[in-house]
Amino acid sequence: MGSELYDTVEKKVVWGLSNPGWLVNAWTGAHGGLGGLHLTPDEREGRLGRIVARRLLTAPAWAPVLKGHEPYPDLVATATAAVADPDAVLPFAYDWRLPVATNARLLAAEARRHLTYWRGHEAHARARRHRVDEREGRLVFVAHSMGGLVTLAALTGGYDNDLEADTRGVMTLGAPFRGAVNAAVILNSGQGSPVPLPHRRLRELAVTLPGVHDLLPRFPCLDEGTDVRVPSTADIVALGGDPYLAEQSRTLHEGLSGKRLPGHRAVVGINQSTLQSMTLDGGTVTGAEHSFRLHTDGTVLRDRTTLLPHRFPVGGDGTVHKESAALGREIVPVSLQHGALAQGSAAMDAVASFLKEDEHLGPTQAGGAGLGLLIPDVVTPGSRWEIRVTGVDSPKGITCEVQTVPAAPTSDGPRPVGPRPIRARLSGDDHDGLTARVTLPASGLYRVTVDSGNGEPLTQLLLAAESDGKDH
Repeated sequence: MGSELYDTVEKKVVWGLSNPGWLVNAWTGAHGGLGGLHLTPDEREGRLGRIVARRLLTAPAWAPVLKGHEPYPDLVATATAAVADPDAVLPFAYDWRLPVATNARLLAAEARRHLTYWRGHEAHARARRHRVDEREGRLVFVAHSMGGLVTLAALTGGYDNDLEADTRGVMTLGAPFRGAVNAAVILNSGQGSPVPLPHRRLRELAVTLPGVHDLLPRFPCLDEGTDVRVPSTADIVALGGDPYLAEQSRTLHEGLSGKRLPGHRAVVGINQSTLQSMTLDGGTVTGAEHSFRLHTDGTVLRDRTTLLPHRFPVGGDGTVHKESAALGREIVPVSLQHGALAQGSAAMDAVASFLKEDEHLGPTQAGGAGLGLLIPDVVTPGSRWEIRVTGVDSPKGITCEVQTVPAAPTSDGPRPVGPRPIRARLSGDDHDGLTARVTLPASGLYRVTVDSGNGEPLTQLLLAAESDGKDH
């Protein structure tokens, strides 16, 4: 959901407005604002053009389950500062509702055009004189979240057979290469259990979207007690998915299985509470924070006494668990939430060094020395809710604030200044962590920030909105 989407028929932005107030209306308003995002029958048949991706997000966005999504100006600025000329950088926005394969084909074509353009650029000729053997420039992809999956498909899907050879490296930031349990939770919201209005609206949207189905977990994560397996198309249908889109997604992932990215380096989120497996009972999904591992022959690791599958809590970035975000063992672990991976200073340092061809792996972690942050994704104004900080058992030196996210600056003036942040008082709990109770005064988009003074602050977005008074 990292690209701004524009409806060419209605002549309006349908995702990615700079004023956070639109998010409250979209997810909780009487009529909502998500109707334009639903895939139409024409779009499902491949007749596209109604919705166009105009640019990368320039303001924070939010969705239930997926939580907050920080914008990309810092990432673009970091890349631009690390290359020979600003024209060497091409931000690639795409319609994230569509199949990964569709966007991969578009990315492959755009990457080829950009490389041809850059190799003919005057600045490229100057830059070559400072390179070993005066070699030509090659492509470097920097991809956040779903963008990593799109990049993998673009480079290995046969759209341009020379593109992989023309690529020096790929850096991914929290890419769900093997999918995420959260996608199954989204499609299952409201299937047998009451959920708030934002979750219902997300499910109604998600069931129409190939892009969401392409993010479904495609690794052994369906816990059946005595065994664990990869969810089948029938399982996806049972939990609320579209049968055709589920089968198309299965085909995509089978084609990508075992594929690798050239010069790949993965920035992987750690220490955050992350769903890694699930049970499916009577059509209802229950997520769990543990993984399963396989022997090299494909059999599940089991306890020698009980013969039950071993369970391994490996954590992640709050959305993508650690083992899904890495194709190999060479990773840059950072203690950040998924939506902030493309904004934090530690990740930006890793991106800059990668673009400059430095060989070191960058920082081992960031985000307050291994802190974890757990908050609701949506709260009701005037009601108390809980912030939980893990990885520390004393509040000494730890600060926690909740701040309104103001509208992005416009050409008419500077960014509006929001009210003073709310300071949350942390105290020890019974689970070797810290908790704080907070009440927000009004609807809106808020950012929770936890800072230990030892590394980069840990942040997460949440939405405050009035309940619709209905359970399902």
